Amino acid sequence: MLKSARRTFNEYPHTFWVLMGAIFVDRVGGALIFPFFALYVTQKFSVQMTEVGVLFVIFSTSGMIGGFVGGALTDKFGRKWMLIFGLVMSAVSSISMALVNVLAVFYTLSFVVGLLGNTGGPAQQAMVADLLPKDKLTEGYGMMRVVANLAVAIGPAIGGLLAAKSYLLLFVIDAFTSVIAAIIVFVVLPETKPEKTEAAGEQTVLQTLAGYKVILRDKFFMAFIFMGIGMGIVYSQMYSTLSVFLRDVHGYPAQGYGFILSMNAGMVVLFQFWFTRRISGRPPILVMALGAVFYLVGFSMYGFVFTYPLFMLAMVIITIGEMLISPVGQSLVARFAPEDMRGRYMAFYGFSFAIPFAIGPLLAGIVMDNYNPNWVWYWSGIIGVFVVAGYIWLHKRAGDRLNEPSLAEYEQFTAASESSA
Repeated sequence: MLKSARRTFNEYPHTFWVLMGAIFVDRVGGALIFPFFALYVTQKFSVQMTEVGVLFVIFSTSGMIGGFVGGALTDKFGRKWMLIFGLVMSAVSSISMALVNVLAVFYTLSFVVGLLGNTGGPAQQAMVADLLPKDKLTEGYGMMRVVANLAVAIGPAIGGLLAAKSYLLLFVIDAFTSVIAAIIVFVVLPETKPEKTEAAGEQTVLQTLAGYKVILRDKFFMAFIFMGIGMGIVYSQMYSTLSVFLRDVHGYPAQGYGFILSMNAGMVVLFQFWFTRRISGRPPILVMALGAVFYLVGFSMYGFVFTYPLFMLAMVIITIGEMLISPVGQSLVARFAPEDMRGRYMAFYGFSFAIPFAIGPLLAGIVMDNYNPNWVWYWSGIIGVFVVAGYIWLHKRAGDRLNEPSLAEYEQFTAASESSA
């Protein structure tokens, strides 16, 4: 087992593992807070889930703007400094949110937090694509998920205990870990932006932003994003609605929800790399369709079952779907994008998370506050059916899009940039 782990370690460059270490440190802090954010807001400000949904709308909307700009700046200025900027802004955001006691101010701060804190996300994902060859991308993004979920396996369990005593401590620790991660990136990691593609570096910021026109004209990729948004609306309930649902409908405390999330993360840590290697070489979009089937079954179960062991079983099913969908989706985006558009393609892919987290919790909050809460999970299953069908449709039309981006696509990008000049 030790020899196998050493062999796997040696398959990847040293810089890749440094990046994974920085991600782990930062995610430990985030995992302390995010699963309990809905509980924190409802308790501190004495509001219902609809207000929490509004906050998620603000976070996600500003996050989309931040990621949109961050993706373009990543392609122009490079990965390293954008990643550092995002980590530092995340630290400042955590401290600021802990000190606010007025809901109206919290709303305003949430916009700033989402705008600045998400600028480094595209840089992180583009850096993975820069560091690894194409045949290692799926495994590399799978390993990235292992590292992130190792942090999640630790964070919620600790966060659930600390949340019962002081939410302030959670925010302080999160800020501290973001600063440590920024220092690691600054001291150890080199810039990874490919030197052979200088097109984005020679453009102004506005010209680089104009490159998004190419993505908007990429109909296949836009359909791929649309399917991701549908599945993301379902997935967002895991980190927003589920904690309050278990507490208010079934009477389980924060610790019970934290344990379910820790089990989810633990499964990813133990089995993600095994899953990733087993699906290597199989039709990637069909793999995502299969993952969506697991999502629709697992999330639907929360509307039909009533005991804690069955809640855990539902999360096991969801986690299997997650291990199929996430690394394959990220690797596909990296394969779709020309080298000097990786930041922008990754930023656009971020919309399939940001948009669901903007509307998913709000819609679920309206349902929970005004109707039968189980309908949150019934609708999750219904949406899942449409997403599965959508992925199957995309698979039939994938064709050459699973290979390298065509020269015509690259020339289209160049022409759009020149015309904007």
